[in-house]
Amino acid sequence: MPKYKILFDGEFEDEVFDSEEEAEDYALYLSNCAKEGAEILNLSNPGDYDYNDYDDDFEVIRVED
Repeated sequence: MPKYKILFDGEFEDEVFDSEEEAEDYALYLSNCAKEGAEILNLSNPGDYDYNDYDDDFEVIRVED
């Protein structure tokens, strides 16, 4: 049975998922958390943390058992 992992911002996450849907839901959750963190950093010090430079690349990868 295939398993799925998330490649988020160039690095694999530790979690392994049983379905592609579960993996994508978790990747979207991670993406939303990262966006919120970037927004908070931008609000606290916009000169150092540009919210527009934020990139939330992720990919769901099928892996074998």
